[in-house]
Amino acid sequence: MSSSVQLFRDQKYHELKGQCIQQRRLFEDPEFPASDVSLFYQSAPPRKVEWKRPKDLCEDPHLFVNGISSHDLHQGILGNCWFVAACSCLALRKALWQQVIPDFNEQEWDPKNPEKYAGIFRFRFWCFGEWTEVVVDDLLPTVDGKLIYCHSNVKNEFWSALLEKAYAKLAGSYEALDGGSAADAIVDFTGAVAESIDLVQGKYGEIISEQMKLFEDLLKVHKRGGLISCSIMASSGSTSEVETEMGLVIGHAYSVTAIRKLRLGERLIFSFKAEKLFMIRLRNPWGKREWNGAWSDNSEEWKKVSNSERKSLGLTLENDGEFWMTFEDWCKNFTDVDICRIVNTSYFSIHKTWEKKMMHGAWAKNSEPLLNRSGGCFDNKETFLQNPQYIFDVKKTEDKVLVSLQQEDRRKYKKEGRGDSIPIGFEILKVEDNRSYRLHKLTVQERVATSPYINTRTVFLKRILKQGRYVLIPTTYHPGIITRFILRLFTDVPSELRELKADKPKMTCWSLLCGYPRRVTQIKIHSAEGLQKQDRSGGADPYVLIKCENQNMRSPVQHDTTSAIFDTQVIFYRKNIDSPIIVQVWNSNILCDQFLGQAVLAASPSDPREQQTLQLRGRGSRETAEVPGHITVKVFSSDDLLEL
Repeated sequence: MSSSVQLFRDQKYHELKGQCIQQRRLFEDPEFPASDVSLFYQSAPPRKVEWKRPKDLCEDPHLFVNGISSHDLHQGILGNCWFVAACSCLALRKALWQQVIPDFNEQEWDPKNPEKYAGIFRFRFWCFGEWTEVVVDDLLPTVDGKLIYCHSNVKNEFWSALLEKAYAKLAGSYEALDGGSAADAIVDFTGAVAESIDLVQGKYGEIISEQMKLFEDLLKVHKRGGLISCSIMASSGSTSEVETEMGLVIGHAYSVTAIRKLRLGERLIFSFKAEKLFMIRLRNPWGKREWNGAWSDNSEEWKKVSNSERKSLGLTLENDGEFWMTFEDWCKNFTDVDICRIVNTSYFSIHKTWEKKMMHGAWAKNSEPLLNRSGGCFDNKETFLQNPQYIFDVKKTEDKVLVSLQQEDRRKYKKEGRGDSIPIGFEILKVEDNRSYRLHKLTVQERVATSPYINTRTVFLKRILKQGRYVLIPTTYHPGIITRFILRLFTDVPSELRELKADKPKMTCWSLLCGYPRRVTQIKIHSAEGLQKQDRSGGADPYVLIKCENQNMRSPVQHDTTSAIFDTQVIFYRKNIDSPIIVQVWNSNILCDQFLGQAVLAASPSDPREQQTLQLRGRGSRETAEVPGHITVKVFSSDDLLEL
């Protein structure tokens, strides 16, 4: 965790607590008062709410009673089962909840020293890329002496009610928490990377191979400390919170508390006659109402499982809201799953570690096209490139890349009726290997990945990308929308993610002396064919070398072929427009590389922009002589440095 923690509303916990103890009074938070303004922004509760402190609600209040557990929580009258599901997930991971509830022992009630209690608590949330500490008092909303929002199943345990109060303060009011996403809350608790999967669209209930891939993925996420929640989307016209025949509640978030492979059958000495079952355990935040299908608590299936296996699975046959089901039944009955990966960036880990880069950015409107940064999605051909652009490199032959784009949390705007998330997404383009200025026109670049465009707070994408340079363009779906975002990129080796800000080379005093570029040229070398055989097996190991003025760009080597696909792109800002560009083909050798031929390009703006095939020729005194082989290229040149 980052050592620097931001203070929400600049409230200093230790200072405030010290003042209260000195003045022998209990803290009352002026920033989130115990009044209706903190409860709601439009719909008042049906009955008058009284704010009470834990000592007025029970004899012996505690933050935790017998530790923290996913069974501690119950949902109140607020439609925030998603928050309760996220808390259930959080309670499973000690390292994570201790980050959210810092120095919990120091915050706990101390019956031996009641004078040290000041009615003040602090919690930490990962807000938009930074850990933020939120201070609250212990006045909680009640009706008839009972907590009306999130509460524990033990009357004198208050961690969940106080955590919810801090989260409501961050959102502006308790009502702002009505209807949200468990994934968003988990990200706010942990800084995890959220991914949402539509089980229906992905046909996970039908395609067994997809089901198995998802099971292995979720198993890995769960083992590595990730958190998972799921729900059944209410179809249009149907109401939420209705129970299905199988005992599951529609429109309701469940937390996943375990994922296992379960063996059934006898273990024989030399063989394993056993059926392997893929199982998942869920918890309903209501603390009751469970699945009643196969493998539900009292079903016949459990009779096939030995007592020791049942014990290791932690099977309890109570209506406590927790239940097992097969993974196949889960895929068929649930519609949406939120996966929150705790991406490991530690250098001291036995598991795969990732290189992480995070950028803060914003979509901003400007009537000047070169300054506009809110161009909308790819469909907006005229303005798409008027978005923030980020460049990164894949340095291995291929690398798995995780991208997370998160817009700022909009709950705080609910009062003004602007609380819904904006549809966002991003494009990844493979660009020239030496690009260092913004893209102005798409010519030779390749669209290699498009994220989904959805109105969720976070959009996530996993892709395997080949070696090369890429530009990532985060966008809102519609142009002209302004809001902030954070972009996180995880790769196996450092990606050097950075924003492209300049449109063209900078004019300096030095450029007055040495000349300033007058022409920009883009080249894509698609392939080289019919090359001279270089070894006994009749192959070659070719690569291309592209020379322009004093710059040389080289492609990766293609092995054992006389017809190589390169798809190498380069861009040059040229000062001397009469000096041609030379594309050479070489054969890679251990001792000394061999020259196979070259093509000389004038690369002027009037040259054809279509793909062309050029005969290879010799060099030096043999410049006009044809040699075996030809190359296929596309060339774009312009005297307007802002065209390409």
